[in-house]
Amino acid sequence: QVQLVESGGGLVQPGGSLRLSCAASRSIFSINAMDWYRQAPGKERELVAYITSLGRTNYADSVKGRFTISRDNAKNTVYLQMNSLKPDDTAVYYCHADVGAYGPGDWGQGTQVTVSS
Repeated sequence: QVQLVESGGGLVQPGGSLRLSCAASRSIFSINAMDWYRQAPGKERELVAYITSLGRTNYADSVKGRFTISRDNAKNTVYLQMNSLKPDDTAVYYCHADVGAYGPGDWGQGTQVTVSS
């Protein structure tokens, strides 16, 4: 088990940037993958990006070229840098720890991102 605390959400204008942080209660070095999900009103929760323990990253087509996921093992923190934000990016963003065969993983509390003029 790992506790995840998110920060960095807020209100931003279209074209702006935000950096989300997910601080873990223990080392994330051995965690299979760290993920960012989002859920907009009336929509299914969707995977935005992930980064594996080996450093492999993947992104949803809708955010490729605009979002960057990164990891700082020394700080037990994963980040999501979001640039060129669009109104369609408005959602609650969740951090998730994927621990593979050890269990279902753990979720952060979510942080609201609103992109609006």
